[in-house]
Amino acid sequence: MTEGGKTRLYLYDTTLRDGQQTQGVQFSASEKHEIATMLDDLGIDYVEGGWPGANPTDSEFFDAAPKMRARLTAFGMTKRVGRSAENDDVLAAVLNAGTGTVCLVGKTHPFHVRTALGVTLDENLQAIRDSVAHVVSQGREALFDAEHFFDGHADDPDYALACARAAMEAGARWVVLCDTNGGTMPYRLAEVVDAVIDGGVPGGRLGIHTHNDTEQAVAGTLAAVDAGVRQVQGTLNGLGERCGNANLTALIPTLLLKEPYASRYETGISPDALPRLMRVSRRLDDILNRVPRREAAYVGASAFAHKAGLHASAILKDPTTYEHVPPEAVGNQRIVPMSNQAGLSNLRKRLGDLGLTGTEDQLRAILTTVKEREDAGYAYDMAPASFELVAREVLGLMPELFEVKRYRVTVERRKNKHDRMVTLSEAVVVVKVDGEKRLSVSESMDATGGDRGPVNALSKALAKDLGPLQDRIADMRLKDFRVRIMQGGTEAVTRVVIDHEDDAGRRWSAVGVSANIVDASFEALLDAVRWKLLQ
Repeated sequence: MTEGGKTRLYLYDTTLRDGQQTQGVQFSASEKHEIATMLDDLGIDYVEGGWPGANPTDSEFFDAAPKMRARLTAFGMTKRVGRSAENDDVLAAVLNAGTGTVCLVGKTHPFHVRTALGVTLDENLQAIRDSVAHVVSQGREALFDAEHFFDGHADDPDYALACARAAMEAGARWVVLCDTNGGTMPYRLAEVVDAVIDGGVPGGRLGIHTHNDTEQAVAGTLAAVDAGVRQVQGTLNGLGERCGNANLTALIPTLLLKEPYASRYETGISPDALPRLMRVSRRLDDILNRVPRREAAYVGASAFAHKAGLHASAILKDPTTYEHVPPEAVGNQRIVPMSNQAGLSNLRKRLGDLGLTGTEDQLRAILTTVKEREDAGYAYDMAPASFELVAREVLGLMPELFEVKRYRVTVERRKNKHDRMVTLSEAVVVVKVDGEKRLSVSESMDATGGDRGPVNALSKALAKDLGPLQDRIADMRLKDFRVRIMQGGTEAVTRVVIDHEDDAGRRWSAVGVSANIVDASFEALLDAVRWKLLQ
């Protein structure tokens, strides 16, 4: 118990180890360093850095480990049967990382002991005891990851419990119960935790590590907390093997903001730090070059988006009608997007956020335009920048910034100087600014001479020379490009949504629609530039 009467929960992040096992994810040592620092600044208690000796990146990370308040943890496995803990080179590599905390994974399911390890149950128990005791003898804090614990408990509860007790009695600070296959129901997790506590391992020594194979990792973790565990493991954005691990970006705000957890427990994360959570989540996606999940709880761009007119009307009167927590609490914001489901309440709120007003007739004209264009394939709830331009056009508040006179894109397949066939895209854009025509030409190539496509060429040409307006778009960066074919066959319509960001931290989305993907892309690019100039 803390001074305020709350029970302390300890948050353990395994993004850099279990999260790195996500298909398509591979961190560099410098990226691991940045992520570890973000986690430490947030207030995470334990940061698991990886498995030293298992790969060059993890070894490099531990060789130059960041200085942190959090307890940096090296991960490994219990010693192999037939060797002493002192003479096991794999265990030695983990200890040689020099971390104050070491987490060892070991088998607790008889099926895995006999089948995967090919040893007896007693030999496995002794390996757990010896390995944990060796870590403790080196002056390190020891954790034991009880792999497949819940499946093992279902098969042989006495043996699973014996493994947990062996680790605790050997000196493990934490015995972490792992739902490795991710298939255990939350109610069953709670029942097993109760049985383990009754069997002699106190809740203050227990952790929970769940996987999300049934989309219940967060629910299962909370059930285990309710049952008595005091360490919570997970990953940022739910990264992890197969379907991922318990998502800390959902668990953390739930523990801090939702009852009964907020009044019963406290963590190392201050409520003042919670608004940084969304920024941390987005930065991880940037490092991975992944598009953030819009529907992600708490931190997703759509987590507080109110599209239906009925919802928007209620939100204007009292946000709690459709929001379970204030979006600002996690660094997010409320969005009332425009779409073909929008009503006047949505529109008034959206225009008010933009500092715009209009007459009743103008508001209805905006709604009509939005609904007609969405019927043609536009999606303004995904592209608020384009919506603002539509609204300003109808309100007569859109200045004539520049005019596109024409553009052309060519794609050529030819031999390069190394006599290899390459593809090259070239774009020509002619604009009129302050009465003067300006022609820009750009080729689309990456650093190796490879083609980056016609849209990249168009983007570079459009932003190359806008005369006196040029400095105002110099920090624009294209972040994401999404294409959807709206109809099939010869009447196919293409919708393109493009995301940009700038040095001020603004991120905006624009949409274009055409039977021609290049035309749709150019329309979205044009909207993005015009919106940026308005700022």
